[in-house]
Amino acid sequence: MLLDVTSADSIAEMATLIRAEHPSLDTMPLAPVGAFQSRSVTLQTLMREVTQCLAESFRDRPAQDFPMLYFACGKARVGSTALSNLFGMTGMPSYYQPLKAMLRDAMVGRPLTPWIIPSAADEPNLFSKETIGPYVIAESLFNPLKLLIDAGYPPQRLHLIALDREPASALASWLDKLISRASEATLLAHYVIAALSAARVSDYARRHRVPVTHYVYEVSKEPIASVRVLFDRLGLSASFAEDAVTCWQQPDQAHATNARVIFPSEAAIYKVPNLHTSDSAYRYQSRATGAVTPAQLELLERCGVNDAYRAAVAACIHDLDLSAATSARLFGERAGVAA
Repeated sequence: MLLDVTSADSIAEMATLIRAEHPSLDTMPLAPVGAFQSRSVTLQTLMREVTQCLAESFRDRPAQDFPMLYFACGKARVGSTALSNLFGMTGMPSYYQPLKAMLRDAMVGRPLTPWIIPSAADEPNLFSKETIGPYVIAESLFNPLKLLIDAGYPPQRLHLIALDREPASALASWLDKLISRASEATLLAHYVIAALSAARVSDYARRHRVPVTHYVYEVSKEPIASVRVLFDRLGLSASFAEDAVTCWQQPDQAHATNARVIFPSEAAIYKVPNLHTSDSAYRYQSRATGAVTPAQLELLERCGVNDAYRAAVAACIHDLDLSAATSARLFGERAGVAA
């Protein structure tokens, strides 16, 4: 289908296709979009090109040589960068969306550089984060976990950390931080697409027997406790240290001191001023939602974005074994939890 970002009905139709995992999403033509995408191409073609490049470095490698990869994925603006800093502060190599960087190169016809994974003998555990969205349809629909598995990463060496954030807050962040790169109408449409696409990644993981832990941004309101239980759930209790949560860089530094965060090379168009808030610790950052209009909020409900978030919260409460009292403090009535 041709998406009309100015039409709520068109966005809702796209949302229906995503929730149904309709095969037409893979084959619909995606027109060029300025500096972000110079090719007329399908998502299927882009996914195949990235998969083939990844497979070159994975091929003929025994399963036991792949590190255990803790793979965090969610729509953009869900606190994933702070989480990558946190894992990097533990001493674990922490990769910043290497797969989306490859997808973005493919969208403009650049030669692809494979993601080189170290040997498990050298690095037994890795962290990587991928975000879905925001600028074009391809990166708002793509499934980064599928790229890994199709390229040959052993599912038993993966653990998906499924990320989410309260929808109005996340949308407000998109509209505030990304407006210099896309129109409000485009960002709203792509936000809906990305939010629903992110929910599909968890379903894909389960079908391929990849363990899933849901980690919703609002749990970072109690950062030490939430990170401790996350690491316990991942089997990383020995790697947990309170200093990795509370003692980062000085506030005027862009990224955490000594964090082993590995960034890809990306085009200048993706370097958005003040995209990430510098901080001296891992903590919750509240977001005002007054700029999100009633019509935009209604569209989130209509398209199932709020339902996806409610499901993520319920799964997070289950996965982290949160008590009723803790759940109420963290999520309150907006998540359907009694305050």
